[in-house]
Amino acid sequence: MKGIVADIQRFSLHDGPGIRTTVFLKGCNMSCPWCHNPETIHSAPELLYYDSSCVDCGKCVEECPTGAHRMVEGSHRFDRSLCTACGRCAAVCFADACIMSGKSMEVEEVLEEVLQDEAYYHRSGGGITVSGGEAFVQADFLTELLMRCRERGIHTAIETNLSFPWERMEPALSHTNLVMLDLKHWDAAEHHHWTKQSNERVLANIRSLTRTGIPFIVRTPIIPGVNDSEACIAAICRFLVLEAKVDYYDLLRFNPLGGVKYQALDRPDAFKGVTVPDEATMQRLGDVVRAYGLKVKIG
Repeated sequence: MKGIVADIQRFSLHDGPGIRTTVFLKGCNMSCPWCHNPETIHSAPELLYYDSSCVDCGKCVEECPTGAHRMVEGSHRFDRSLCTACGRCAAVCFADACIMSGKSMEVEEVLEEVLQDEAYYHRSGGGITVSGGEAFVQADFLTELLMRCRERGIHTAIETNLSFPWERMEPALSHTNLVMLDLKHWDAAEHHHWTKQSNERVLANIRSLTRTGIPFIVRTPIIPGVNDSEACIAAICRFLVLEAKVDYYDLLRFNPLGGVKYQALDRPDAFKGVTVPDEATMQRLGDVVRAYGLKVKIG
Protein backbone atom coordinates (compact mmCIF):
# COMPACT_ATOMS: atom_id res chain seq x y z
CA MET A 1 0.00 0.00 0.00
CA LYS A 2 1.27 3.46 -0.92
CA GLY A 3 0.94 6.76 0.90
CA ILE A 4 2.17 10.31 0.36
CA VAL A 5 4.82 11.12 2.95
CA ALA A 6 5.91 14.71 3.52
CA ASP A 7 8.94 13.92 5.68
CA ILE A 8 10.46 11.42 8.06
CA GLN A 9 12.37 12.79 11.05
CA ARG A 10 14.57 10.46 13.08
CA PHE A 11 15.66 11.02 16.68
CA SER A 12 12.68 13.22 17.52
CA LEU A 13 12.33 14.07 21.21
CA HIS A 14 9.16 16.18 21.16
CA ASP A 15 6.52 13.92 19.56
CA GLY A 16 5.88 11.48 22.35
CA PRO A 17 7.92 9.58 24.95
CA GLY A 18 11.52 8.51 24.37
CA ILE A 19 13.47 8.65 21.13
CA ARG A 20 11.07 8.52 18.20
CA THR A 21 10.83 8.59 14.45
CA THR A 22 8.10 10.97 13.29
CA VAL A 23 6.43 10.26 9.97
CA PHE A 24 4.64 13.30 8.52
CA LEU A 25 1.85 12.38 6.12
CA LYS A 26 0.52 14.79 3.48
CA GLY A 27 -3.01 16.14 3.59
CA CYS A 28 -5.21 17.82 6.20
CA ASN A 29 -8.97 18.35 6.49
CA MET A 30 -8.52 21.58 8.45
CA SER A 31 -7.27 24.95 7.26
CA CYS A 32 -5.71 26.53 10.34
CA PRO A 33 -4.14 29.80 9.17
CA TRP A 34 -1.41 29.56 11.84
CA CYS A 35 -0.21 26.10 10.73
CA HIS A 36 3.58 25.88 11.01
CA ASN A 37 3.72 22.95 8.57
CA PRO A 38 1.79 24.41 5.61
CA GLU A 39 3.60 22.09 3.21
CA THR A 40 1.61 19.19 4.69
CA ILE A 41 -1.87 20.67 4.20
CA HIS A 42 -2.39 19.72 0.54
CA SER A 43 -2.36 16.01 -0.29
CA ALA A 44 -0.33 16.26 -3.51
CA PRO A 45 3.47 16.66 -3.63
CA GLU A 46 4.63 20.29 -3.64
CA LEU A 47 7.84 22.18 -4.27
CA LEU A 48 9.14 24.66 -1.71
CA TYR A 49 11.45 27.22 -3.29
CA TYR A 50 13.74 29.20 -0.98
CA ASP A 51 14.99 32.12 -3.04
CA SER A 52 17.47 33.23 -0.38
CA SER A 53 19.27 29.86 -0.58
CA CYS A 54 19.66 29.88 -4.37
CA VAL A 55 23.27 30.24 -5.62
CA ASP A 56 22.28 30.74 -9.30
CA CYS A 57 24.11 27.60 -10.42
CA GLY A 58 21.52 26.85 -13.14
CA LYS A 59 21.37 23.09 -12.52
CA CYS A 60 17.61 23.24 -11.98
CA VAL A 61 17.21 25.04 -15.32
CA GLU A 62 18.89 22.14 -17.08
CA GLU A 63 16.60 19.60 -15.38
CA CYS A 64 13.23 21.39 -15.47
CA PRO A 65 10.98 19.97 -18.25
CA THR A 66 8.46 22.82 -18.16
CA GLY A 67 10.62 25.95 -18.08
CA ALA A 68 9.55 26.88 -14.56
CA HIS A 69 13.21 27.55 -13.79
CA ARG A 70 15.17 29.91 -16.02
CA MET A 71 18.22 32.17 -15.92
CA VAL A 72 17.92 35.90 -16.59
CA GLU A 73 21.22 37.74 -16.93
CA GLY A 74 22.94 35.22 -14.72
CA SER A 75 20.23 35.18 -12.03
CA HIS A 76 17.75 32.41 -11.37
CA ARG A 77 14.01 33.00 -11.80
CA PHE A 78 11.21 30.63 -10.78
CA ASP A 79 7.68 30.65 -12.24
CA ARG A 80 5.47 28.50 -10.01
CA SER A 81 2.61 28.62 -12.52
CA LEU A 82 4.70 26.37 -14.79
CA CYS A 83 5.82 23.98 -12.04
CA THR A 84 4.38 20.44 -12.02
CA ALA A 85 6.21 19.42 -8.81
CA CYS A 86 8.05 16.64 -10.61
CA GLY A 87 10.96 17.00 -8.18
CA ARG A 88 13.75 16.91 -10.74
CA CYS A 89 15.06 20.32 -9.65
CA ALA A 90 15.14 19.29 -5.99
CA ALA A 91 17.15 16.20 -6.86
CA VAL A 92 20.02 18.32 -8.23
CA CYS A 93 19.80 21.38 -5.93
CA PHE A 94 22.79 21.05 -3.60
CA ALA A 95 21.94 24.43 -1.97
CA ASP A 96 18.51 23.19 -0.78
CA ALA A 97 16.77 26.08 -2.50
CA CYS A 98 14.38 23.55 -4.06
CA ILE A 99 12.88 21.05 -1.63
CA MET A 100 10.08 18.60 -2.33
CA SER A 101 7.35 17.93 0.20
CA GLY A 102 5.54 14.74 -0.64
CA LYS A 103 6.84 11.40 -1.83
CA SER A 104 4.89 8.30 -2.73
CA MET A 105 6.12 5.48 -0.47
CA GLU A 106 5.11 1.92 0.24
CA VAL A 107 4.45 0.98 3.87
CA GLU A 108 7.47 -1.31 3.61
CA GLU A 109 9.71 1.61 2.60
CA VAL A 110 8.60 3.70 5.57
CA LEU A 111 8.96 0.73 7.90
CA GLU A 112 12.51 0.18 6.65
CA GLU A 113 13.46 3.71 7.74
CA VAL A 114 11.64 3.40 11.05
CA LEU A 115 13.37 0.13 11.93
CA GLN A 116 16.84 1.66 11.57
CA ASP A 117 16.47 3.01 15.11
CA GLU A 118 14.58 0.09 16.64
CA ALA A 119 17.23 -0.45 19.33
CA TYR A 120 16.89 3.17 20.49
CA TYR A 121 13.12 2.81 20.81
CA HIS A 122 13.39 -0.18 23.10
CA ARG A 123 16.09 1.45 25.28
CA SER A 124 14.35 4.82 25.64
CA GLY A 125 10.69 3.82 25.62
CA GLY A 126 10.30 5.56 22.27
CA GLY A 127 8.82 4.46 18.97
CA ILE A 128 7.02 5.82 15.93
CA THR A 129 4.76 8.86 15.82
CA VAL A 130 2.61 9.45 12.74
CA SER A 131 1.75 13.09 12.23
CA GLY A 132 0.80 15.44 9.42
CA GLY A 133 -0.93 17.31 8.05
CA GLU A 134 -3.56 15.03 9.50
CA ALA A 135 -2.71 11.35 9.85
CA PHE A 136 -6.28 10.10 9.31
CA VAL A 137 -6.50 11.65 5.84
CA GLN A 138 -4.56 8.52 4.80
CA ALA A 139 -6.32 6.22 7.25
CA ASP A 140 -5.67 2.90 5.47
CA PHE A 141 -1.96 3.61 5.05
CA LEU A 142 -1.78 4.73 8.68
CA THR A 143 -3.47 1.56 9.91
CA GLU A 144 -1.14 -0.78 8.05
CA LEU A 145 1.97 1.12 9.12
CA LEU A 146 0.99 1.08 12.81
CA MET A 147 -0.01 -2.56 12.64
CA ARG A 148 3.39 -3.50 11.21
CA CYS A 149 5.16 -1.53 13.92
CA ARG A 150 3.13 -3.09 16.71
CA GLU A 151 4.03 -6.52 15.34
CA ARG A 152 7.66 -5.60 16.06
CA GLY A 153 6.83 -4.43 19.58
CA ILE A 154 7.38 -0.77 18.70
CA HIS A 155 5.43 1.86 20.66
CA THR A 156 3.01 3.70 18.36
CA ALA A 157 1.58 7.21 18.63
CA ILE A 158 -0.66 9.41 16.47
CA GLU A 159 -0.86 13.20 16.32
CA THR A 160 -4.36 14.11 15.12
CA ASN A 161 -7.17 16.64 15.17
CA LEU A 162 -9.58 13.70 15.79
CA SER A 163 -12.21 15.21 13.48
CA PHE A 164 -13.21 12.21 11.37
CA PRO A 165 -16.02 9.66 11.73
CA TRP A 166 -15.10 7.22 14.49
CA GLU A 167 -15.48 4.29 12.09
CA ARG A 168 -12.71 5.73 9.90
CA MET A 169 -10.30 6.06 12.82
CA GLU A 170 -11.06 2.94 14.81
CA PRO A 171 -8.91 0.46 12.81
CA ALA A 172 -5.75 2.54 13.25
CA LEU A 173 -6.54 3.30 16.89
CA SER A 174 -6.64 -0.42 17.62
CA HIS A 175 -2.89 -0.46 16.87
CA THR A 176 -2.08 2.74 18.80
CA ASN A 177 -0.43 3.10 22.21
CA LEU A 178 -0.83 6.88 22.55
CA VAL A 179 -2.97 9.58 20.95
CA MET A 180 -1.92 13.23 20.98
CA LEU A 181 -4.96 15.21 19.88
CA ASP A 182 -5.58 18.88 19.25
CA LEU A 183 -8.62 20.72 20.57
CA LYS A 184 -8.09 24.15 19.06
CA HIS A 185 -11.06 26.06 20.47
CA TRP A 186 -13.98 25.41 22.79
CA ASP A 187 -16.55 27.51 20.94
CA ALA A 188 -17.96 25.58 17.97
CA ALA A 189 -18.51 28.67 15.81
CA GLU A 190 -15.02 30.02 16.50
CA HIS A 191 -13.50 26.59 15.89
CA HIS A 192 -15.23 26.42 12.51
CA HIS A 193 -14.26 29.99 11.64
CA TRP A 194 -10.57 29.30 12.15
CA THR A 195 -10.28 25.67 10.99
CA LYS A 196 -13.26 25.22 8.62
CA GLN A 197 -14.36 22.28 10.80
CA SER A 198 -16.68 22.15 13.80
CA ASN A 199 -15.36 20.86 17.12
CA GLU A 200 -18.52 18.85 17.85
CA ARG A 201 -17.13 15.70 16.27
CA VAL A 202 -13.83 16.20 18.08
CA LEU A 203 -15.60 16.36 21.43
CA ALA A 204 -17.69 13.28 20.63
CA ASN A 205 -14.55 11.39 19.60
CA ILE A 206 -12.77 12.37 22.82
CA ARG A 207 -15.64 10.74 24.71
CA SER A 208 -15.31 7.61 22.55
CA LEU A 209 -11.52 7.58 22.97
CA THR A 210 -11.95 7.75 26.74
CA ARG A 211 -14.11 4.62 26.62
CA THR A 212 -11.39 2.66 24.76
CA GLY A 213 -8.84 3.13 27.54
CA ILE A 214 -6.14 4.24 25.05
CA PRO A 215 -3.93 6.84 26.79
CA PHE A 216 -4.26 10.28 25.26
CA ILE A 217 -3.01 13.82 25.62
CA VAL A 218 -5.07 16.89 24.71
CA ARG A 219 -3.18 19.83 23.24
CA THR A 220 -4.23 23.38 22.44
CA PRO A 221 -1.97 25.60 20.34
CA ILE A 222 -2.20 28.98 22.05
CA ILE A 223 -2.79 31.49 19.26
CA PRO A 224 -2.86 35.21 20.16
CA GLY A 225 -6.29 36.69 19.51
CA VAL A 226 -7.84 33.30 18.77
CA ASN A 227 -7.95 31.11 21.89
CA ASP A 228 -5.60 32.70 24.42
CA SER A 229 -8.33 33.67 26.88
CA GLU A 230 -8.79 32.16 30.32
CA ALA A 231 -12.47 31.57 29.49
CA CYS A 232 -11.63 29.39 26.48
CA ILE A 233 -9.09 27.27 28.35
CA ALA A 234 -11.38 26.97 31.39
CA ALA A 235 -14.23 25.69 29.22
CA ILE A 236 -11.97 23.01 27.74
CA CYS A 237 -10.81 22.05 31.21
CA ARG A 238 -14.39 21.65 32.46
CA PHE A 239 -15.11 19.28 29.61
CA LEU A 240 -11.94 17.25 30.23
CA VAL A 241 -12.68 16.92 33.95
CA LEU A 242 -16.29 15.85 33.42
CA GLU A 243 -16.12 13.71 30.29
CA ALA A 244 -12.56 12.61 29.52
CA LYS A 245 -9.68 10.74 31.11
CA VAL A 246 -6.71 12.66 29.80
CA ASP A 247 -3.07 12.01 30.80
CA TYR A 248 -2.35 15.74 30.77
CA TYR A 249 -3.26 18.96 28.98
CA ASP A 250 -0.52 20.41 26.78
CA LEU A 251 -0.55 24.15 26.06
CA LEU A 252 1.53 24.74 22.94
CA ARG A 253 2.97 28.16 22.24
CA PHE A 254 2.15 29.62 18.80
CA ASN A 255 5.01 28.72 16.45
CA PRO A 256 5.85 31.48 13.93
CA LEU A 257 8.53 29.44 12.16
CA GLY A 258 6.11 28.38 9.43
CA GLY A 259 6.31 31.87 7.93
CA VAL A 260 9.31 31.09 5.78
CA LYS A 261 7.49 28.02 4.44
CA TYR A 262 4.49 30.08 3.34
CA GLN A 263 6.91 32.26 1.39
CA ALA A 264 8.56 29.19 -0.13
CA LEU A 265 5.12 27.97 -1.24
CA ASP A 266 4.00 31.38 -2.55
CA ARG A 267 1.11 31.45 -0.08
CA PRO A 268 0.00 34.33 2.16
CA ASP A 269 0.96 34.05 5.82
CA ALA A 270 -2.13 35.22 7.71
CA PHE A 271 -0.24 35.34 11.01
CA LYS A 272 2.85 37.14 9.79
CA GLY A 273 4.09 39.45 12.50
CA VAL A 274 2.07 37.83 15.28
CA THR A 275 4.26 37.47 18.35
CA VAL A 276 4.73 34.34 20.41
CA PRO A 277 2.72 34.34 23.68
CA ASP A 278 4.97 35.50 26.48
CA GLU A 279 5.82 33.47 29.57
CA ALA A 280 3.34 35.36 31.74
CA THR A 281 0.47 34.49 29.39
CA MET A 282 1.41 30.81 29.23
CA GLN A 283 1.78 30.56 33.00
CA ARG A 284 -1.55 32.34 33.52
CA LEU A 285 -3.30 29.81 31.28
CA GLY A 286 -1.39 27.01 32.95
CA ASP A 287 -2.74 28.16 36.32
CA VAL A 288 -6.26 27.86 34.91
CA VAL A 289 -5.59 24.22 34.02
CA ARG A 290 -4.09 23.48 37.45
CA ALA A 291 -7.12 24.99 39.15
CA TYR A 292 -9.20 22.21 37.60
CA GLY A 293 -6.88 19.55 38.98
CA LEU A 294 -5.42 18.60 35.60
CA LYS A 295 -1.79 18.01 34.89
CA VAL A 296 -0.44 20.62 32.50
CA LYS A 297 2.57 20.88 30.25
CA ILE A 298 3.58 24.20 28.74
CA GLY A 299 5.44 23.89 25.46
